[in-house]
Amino acid sequence: MTRTGGIAELTPLNRAREQRAWYWYDWANSAYVTTTAAVLFAPYLTSVAERSACGKPTDDGFTCSVDLSILGVQVSAGSLVFYLVTLSTIISALVLPVVGAIADRSARKTTLMAGFAWAGSLLAMSMFLVAGSDWQLGALLLVGATLCLGASLVVYDAILCEIAEPDERDRVSSRGWAMGYLGGGLLLAANFGLLTVMDDHTELAVRICLLSAGIWWAAFTIIPFRGVRNRPPANVVPEQGGLLKQSFGQLWTTLGDLQHYPVTLTFLVAYLFYNDGIQTVIYAASIFGEKQLGFEKATVLSAFLVVQFVGIGGALLFGRIAQRRGTRGTILVGLVIWVGVVVAAYFAPDGNFPLFLLLAAAIGLVLGGTQALSRSFYSQLIPRGREAEYFSLYQAAERGTSWVGTLVFGLVHQWTDSYRPALLALVVLFLLGLVLLARVDTRRGIEEAGNAVPAVV
Repeated sequence: MTRTGGIAELTPLNRAREQRAWYWYDWANSAYVTTTAAVLFAPYLTSVAERSACGKPTDDGFTCSVDLSILGVQVSAGSLVFYLVTLSTIISALVLPVVGAIADRSARKTTLMAGFAWAGSLLAMSMFLVAGSDWQLGALLLVGATLCLGASLVVYDAILCEIAEPDERDRVSSRGWAMGYLGGGLLLAANFGLLTVMDDHTELAVRICLLSAGIWWAAFTIIPFRGVRNRPPANVVPEQGGLLKQSFGQLWTTLGDLQHYPVTLTFLVAYLFYNDGIQTVIYAASIFGEKQLGFEKATVLSAFLVVQFVGIGGALLFGRIAQRRGTRGTILVGLVIWVGVVVAAYFAPDGNFPLFLLLAAAIGLVLGGTQALSRSFYSQLIPRGREAEYFSLYQAAERGTSWVGTLVFGLVHQWTDSYRPALLALVVLFLLGLVLLARVDTRRGIEEAGNAVPAVV
């Protein structure tokens, strides 16, 4: 079996079989991303933190402050989750590039991906234990699960370059995202039913939902683990020493060589900005719906169901448009829609559920499309043999490991005691990403990276 251009020379039938197995990791981890990270855990941990900040009842009644004291620093309980995501990103900036460098040198990428997934799913299942005012345990589990998710996705995204030809990647990436929305949506629907049935025991129901997401993540990771074969590394940069020392050496070499790929660097910076906005919206949406607009937890969850199932069609639709009109232009259209959604959410009146559902549908339409196409577009711009390490830089802003948006959101909320101006501040991130992406010369970037140019760019 030979390799050309960093991609296994498989027959179309074998390649399609591996691609179908690869899709299932989107299905597996999306249950955690949707049920836990996006919908339930942020507002639940916020409530646990607020309960801790309120202290104990006194003779004068129940005295409550909304601040936590962390190492002597006063932190708003409502901003805690956003600061935790910021912390996760700072750690990710140090850890994920090394994970990527190790993966590029490993002959067991699929095994490595599954190992990180199962570690993250164990932490996700442990969130069931977060109760009362024990926000510290919840904070540790959230940071740990986020790091494991990011590490698994570094390897998962790099595998895309091995199982799909350049002309296939928009389609394969979009189908993976669509599978993720379907899987995440099905579990979310089941959890919606559980919350409805157990409306008198909401906290226990939420904890059971968190447990179910971890179990789902672990169980369905078995399919890609068994269905996507490990491959030997290709085009590895020679470095001295053991695997870890070689990985650090490759990391520094890649960071130094990044200046020779200016188009790739421009896209990466653009993605860091606009995906930062996307991830912050995902994290903030449930809190915004509950704490700002005044909806019940089950009501917000129903809106996320709309996002999930509209997202299936949105990911597939954007993938088809990209195959005909080009990937970069399709992403640009999606970013314009994102700006409109954020501005409309800022003006949304409290308690207006039909408008909240409409905004959820608009998010579903562009969410999967922009993210799936960004993944496949970036895969065309990275040099062969360094896929995992370059995707580790990409993952620094992916699925909740971004930090500028969450930090801004947390700070603006702490300063204004309102989520509305915090949400509006995110428009700047989308606009910066849009302007930078418009400057990307797709054909030049693909050629600079030494990759084959797809039929439509």
